[in-house]
Amino acid sequence: MKRALITGITGQDGFYLADYLLSLGYEVHGLARQTGLEYIRGNLLRDVPPELYQRCHLHAVSLDNLPGLYRLISQTPFDECYHLAASSFVGERLADGYQTIQNNIASTHYLLAALQEFQPGCRLYFAGTSEMFGRPSMAPQTEETPFMPRSAYGISKLAGYHLVRNYREAYGLFCGVGILYNHESPRRRPEFVTRKVSMAVARIALEGSGTIQLGNLKARRDWGYAPDYVKAMHAILNHDHPEDFVVATGVLHSVEELCEVAFSHVGLDWRKHVEVNTDFYRDEEAVPLTGCSAKIQRELGWRPETTFVEMVHRMVDADKALLKTGVVE
Repeated sequence: MKRALITGITGQDGFYLADYLLSLGYEVHGLARQTGLEYIRGNLLRDVPPELYQRCHLHAVSLDNLPGLYRLISQTPFDECYHLAASSFVGERLADGYQTIQNNIASTHYLLAALQEFQPGCRLYFAGTSEMFGRPSMAPQTEETPFMPRSAYGISKLAGYHLVRNYREAYGLFCGVGILYNHESPRRRPEFVTRKVSMAVARIALEGSGTIQLGNLKARRDWGYAPDYVKAMHAILNHDHPEDFVVATGVLHSVEELCEVAFSHVGLDWRKHVEVNTDFYRDEEAVPLTGCSAKIQRELGWRPETTFVEMVHRMVDADKALLKTGVVE
């Protein structure tokens, strides 16, 4: 039986990855802050979906706790480690992203150093992001597209990527990187526009009225489905050799399309419920962030399984079911 360690197991990707690895027969361990574990236990007591975590071995070890991390890595052997945990500050001012940059770079370095010292045979997956491309000069982006990050999050992730690449080249660690574009699900946090829309649609459908305020309806994103993308993570880590792979759908959809698909699913006209608020407005990028996943399709046989429409419908249905239980995130 393979044993895997997931950092960020309480997040969207961590949840779906743990579920997928368990289905493959893995023994799954997860790192989480104490507050994250308390949140899980609270949900378990209320009989909410995270009962999946009862099948995992959870460790209250923060990635900025170097002694605790070293103790775990030195005492428990792992075949695979999926480094998903990261602060994802998305503010406009770089000066406000100090903690994001500090946390993401340091945690990645601590984990790499611990693995290199105690478990050099453990394979590491690093969760890269399309934010590392920032404002690219070409679309779609590939593994060869130059990185030009424009946010604290993108900068910190790019620094982590270079740390991973250096450990791969200097010490021979098996370090695979997935450069993932936006991927959504019913477990997406409410501050993201996809979940904001699905929750609003569910509430309006149940209450019979209401509105939602959004920014630029013409803004477009390359949106995929998170459960599909965690399968790409596993495939990357089980490749013959460590490489970098863009993971994306290659298809752009606008916020307006998102609203139309979500509202029509419950028989409503989105134009009667969506208000544009200029405080949320961001201009659409001249060159959109959209990925070319030809390499991972060719070498690993991975491709998205869930369409945009299917994904949005699942999110709306899940939020309707959640609201009916009276448990709201």
